[in-house]
Amino acid sequence: MAAPTPAKSSWPIAETLWIGIAIVIAYGVVPFAGSDYLLDAVLTPFLALALAAVGLNVLTGYAGQVSLGSAAFLAVGAYAAYNLHLRIPGLPLLVDVVLAGVIAAAVGIVFGLPSLRLRGFYLAVSTLAAQFFVQWALTKFSWFSNDNPSGVIDAPILSIGSISFTTPAERYVFSLTIVVVFTLLTLRLLRSQSGRNFIAVRDHEIAAKVIGVPLLRTKLLAFAISSFLIGVAGVLWAFAYLRTVEPAGFNLDRSFQILFIIIIGGLASLRGSFIGAAFIVVFPLLLSRIGAALLGSVFDSGVLEMSQRIVIGGLIIAFLIAEPRGLIALWDRAWVAIRPARRPVLPT
Repeated sequence: MAAPTPAKSSWPIAETLWIGIAIVIAYGVVPFAGSDYLLDAVLTPFLALALAAVGLNVLTGYAGQVSLGSAAFLAVGAYAAYNLHLRIPGLPLLVDVVLAGVIAAAVGIVFGLPSLRLRGFYLAVSTLAAQFFVQWALTKFSWFSNDNPSGVIDAPILSIGSISFTTPAERYVFSLTIVVVFTLLTLRLLRSQSGRNFIAVRDHEIAAKVIGVPLLRTKLLAFAISSFLIGVAGVLWAFAYLRTVEPAGFNLDRSFQILFIIIIGGLASLRGSFIGAAFIVVFPLLLSRIGAALLGSVFDSGVLEMSQRIVIGGLIIAFLIAEPRGLIALWDRAWVAIRPARRPVLPT
């Protein structure tokens, strides 16, 4: 009797199905059932941080280039979109968003040049130059904030043609659409030859060079794509979420927050970027509720912030030691455990 042919894995089909269901719920249920608080204070910042994490994951998770200047590119995207809207009247909003990402990509390429000579810790330290330089420039030169000496900008109303996005639900749908489109484009890029080049450079630069991978172009492309996505996320953060921002809001803590998202969620995983962003956004809310219930008035904002730092720091250490792939690895193992095993049917 011939050996039975192993059944093909249904993982890609199942994963696609779940993503489709999530998108349907995100568009068809959440805007109508979610409260203004949920949409404005939870889901919109989650989407912006998730897109920023996707951008940093392209650079760090896939291409292996460590960066600590993500908040700088958030700021570049936000202030670029603001000035494009202000200086070029009539420019469509979507063009503003794309051009802001392009400007952030150009800045990212400039600060990505040290990656040609530096690696690892030294590259991470060099990217701090972008963080401090951008913050200094936005504060020093009031032109970027329309001559506001404090550097604060008020985001314009989001509108595409005659359609305005003014309510929390409308801003959420706008942010969701931007994030879905650019995440799918990023996924397509990572499945192309450029994505394979990123992974080759990450795994072993010398071997990648030997097999013909162009190191200069690959590294700079990774910085450009990463900075573009983070710049677009900066537009969402400023225009759809905060709506009033200042340079101090894009400080080093924000850069570390995005880095923590991809470490906790999972390096080299777009799904991990979303899971990590959800954790970073929801965790402080849960911690606040639990702390208030257990400790009452003792658990004030200062205690909350320190508790959050301690717990997240401990989680990062635990994940780096026990599960370097982050929450996405736990998710995958749980999915395999609950998914019914498919056995081939033997001929009778």
